[in-house]
Amino acid sequence: MVIAITKYFDWPLDQLDVVTAFLYGVMKEKVYCVTPEGVEMDGDFDCLELVKAIYGLKQASRVWNETFDEFVCFIGFEVSAFDPCLYIKIVDGHCVLVLVYVDDVLVTGSSLESIAQTKADLKTRFEMTDSGKCTFVLGIEVVDESDGSVTMCQRRYVNDILERFGMDECKATASPVDLSTRLVASSEAAKIDVPFLEAVGALMHLMTATRPDIAYAVGYVSRFMENPQQEHWTAVKRIFRYLQGTKSHGLRFQPSDKIDFRGYSDANWAGDYADRKSTSGYAFVLLAEYIALSLAIQEGKWVHRLLCEILAAANEPGPDLVIREDNQSCIKMTKNPVNHGRAKHIDIKYHHIRDEVKRGEVKLKYCETAVMLADIMTKGLHGPRHKEMTTALGIREHSD
Repeated sequence: MVIAITKYFDWPLDQLDVVTAFLYGVMKEKVYCVTPEGVEMDGDFDCLELVKAIYGLKQASRVWNETFDEFVCFIGFEVSAFDPCLYIKIVDGHCVLVLVYVDDVLVTGSSLESIAQTKADLKTRFEMTDSGKCTFVLGIEVVDESDGSVTMCQRRYVNDILERFGMDECKATASPVDLSTRLVASSEAAKIDVPFLEAVGALMHLMTATRPDIAYAVGYVSRFMENPQQEHWTAVKRIFRYLQGTKSHGLRFQPSDKIDFRGYSDANWAGDYADRKSTSGYAFVLLAEYIALSLAIQEGKWVHRLLCEILAAANEPGPDLVIREDNQSCIKMTKNPVNHGRAKHIDIKYHHIRDEVKRGEVKLKYCETAVMLADIMTKGLHGPRHKEMTTALGIREHSD
């Protein structure tokens, strides 16, 4: 989100890395370690009390975070109410944001002077490597395109996992799911000797970072982690084949003169052939749609509040939270408090939707199925349809 906001405001985004971050934290508990080999101690001592944290301690990451948090708040920043990794500061009407993940720090804002001062303040307390403009963070390439947009992609990671699982020379395919194959779990057949769990885990990391277009496919194969069979492994390799042809694809954020916050909610009713469970999806059969909408609102409210917090610091009005749904009956249920026979079995926890709509905190709008972006999250699609939805999601190819 922060990268998207920097593109909207045309803010610079600088990156810093804290050198030996964990060594800055001061220990609160008494922890002792064996005297390192080659160190001679006066007296009959065979252990040392740690004053500062070292790498490998359970407390190290927590102590480092407390140390960084204390200093950043000392220089005038306030921690976000919705994301503990985000710090916000307003200086002479200018907004400065600091985003931290362990020892990786991003700094952005509306004033070059404020950004430079923030970086200088941080360097007085911590030894830091200043990389300047952010181009690669947490394994994600941040690429400025010629049209003014920015693309977040993981080409290196895709190449690495293709090579790791022996798929670096495979033939590409147009979609990550083979619609002609229906996968079911098997408890009787012996488990095959393939790195199934490792492959699904590697794909899941990619999915959650920059490739939501493989979300359904990865979720589909992850149902068979307990006892994978050959057909399940073939389905995983199908995802790798899709990635082979889309290595340079990533999330692209286009410059815009208006921030429009929209969510899409969808569900595949009873889509699991084994137990008839439904798949919910949101990109931000009546019962399945209603529950999917509930999940979308829960996630959407958090993201919306975080967005509005940042925009308020930048003196910008926050957009409405609009969620689009392609099920008319589902939308009517949110506006009708009557608990009729076909809906009275729905768990009460999902009915918070009605309160959100009534208070005006969430606006629901009907969306035709043909343009429902969350469709790609809940079911496998044919090649042309999958490509259409992928493009609509903002996933584009980065060209050097």
